[in-house]
Amino acid sequence: MADSLPDSMSVSSLIVASLSLRILRLVPRLWTETIEEHRRAVRDATLDTTAALVAEHGLRSVTMSQIAEEAGIGRATLYKYFPDVEAILLAWHERQINGHLEHLAGVRDQAGHAGERLQAVLEGYALISHESHGHHDAELAAFLHRDEQVAGAQQQLRHMIRDLLTEAAKTGEVRADVAPDELVTYCLHALTAARSLPSKPAVRRLVTVTLAGLRARA
Repeated sequence: MADSLPDSMSVSSLIVASLSLRILRLVPRLWTETIEEHRRAVRDATLDTTAALVAEHGLRSVTMSQIAEEAGIGRATLYKYFPDVEAILLAWHERQINGHLEHLAGVRDQAGHAGERLQAVLEGYALISHESHGHHDAELAAFLHRDEQVAGAQQQLRHMIRDLLTEAAKTGEVRADVAPDELVTYCLHALTAARSLPSKPAVRRLVTVTLAGLRARA
């Protein structure tokens, strides 16, 4: 019995040591995840607060102090994330653009055959245009239009629609007598009218008319 005691203690010590090592490995990861979650929460709160304030008061009327107060964070903390109001708005705009592209990719992937995927993306784009119209004043719209993210997003959107048109043309669902790039331009120009339409049903009717112009000729 006396001889077995040290062995038992050694086994126990090894188990404790092993558990301690696992805990030590786990704690830094949890700590890092907690910090990252906090940073994302602060950033998202800043973006949302700034967008709401600018929509209410206008681009030139919003200050960093006002944003910090409304978001419930200190000014010093806010300046660690962003140097000024314009930088916050650009970050907000980038988040919006990326969200729209992810949404369009999602509705595309959930649809069925090529024609259905094309319709889903065109309708999704038209509804986004319809819902975003009028949310910004002219000064803010002009400022955001200069954002380099806009050009990149437009290019990604064009590529997405062009690929769908090419695929649908191969299956005979879309006309093949016009180049896909030209059809992309036709679609995007036609759907700009969604911004001025009074309702979502009207937007969907516009998409139906646009798709009619894409159909393959008998």
